[in-house]
This record gives sequence, structure tokens and C-alpha cells, in this order.
Amino acid sequence: MSSGLEILAFPCNQFLYQEPGTSEEAREFACTRYKAEYPIFQKVRVNGPETAPIYKFLKASKSGFLGSRIKWNFTKFLVDKEGHVLHRYGSTTSPMSIEADIKKALGET
Repeated sequence: MSSGLEILAFPCNQFLYQEPGTSEEAREFACTRYKAEYPIFQKVRVNGPETAPIYKFLKASKSGFLGSRIKWNFTKFLVDKEGHVLHRYGSTTSPMSIEADIKKALGET
């Protein structure tokens, strides 16, 4: 039985061009290097006039410490099953450090 947790990854090349390859190359790297077993979507823009709609929604729902702009790679958002953005985490926040928030969102606490 699924826990209800879904992880979605959106590669972006707006931060010192750290993701210069194609979307497929980004997907292959994540699956090979990090054993990613979750959807890795096409590369998107997370800031500026061409911001992807998903990031417009996420940023409008939860601003960061210094505004809504995404500051660096690996910014994370926790969204509940109804689509409400519960939390926003900076790039230095490790996935394991948000485990309690995830369990709470899943009703496991």
C-alpha cells in the first residue's frame, strides 16, 4: 500500500548553469547517481518572466525568508493531497530533516 507520498523533481539551469544538459541527461544523472525513483520532469524556469506555472503557484503560496524568489537549487515544497502548500524549505534543508513534517502531512503522527 502506498503511503501517499509523491516526490516530483524539476531540473533547472538558472543557478550558475549547474544543469546545462538536456532534460533527459538530468533525469539519467539523477536516476544513476542518486537512484531517483520518482518523476523527474522537463527542465523549467523557477524565476523570472518565464517561470513555470507550478513554480508560480508554489512561490505565491509560500514565500521564502527573503521573498518569493527561489534562491538556489533544491528548494523544496511540501504540498498536501488537496494541493495546499504546507511548507517551503531552503536548499540547505536536507530531505531527512523534514521527515516529521511529511509524516504529519500524511497523518502518520
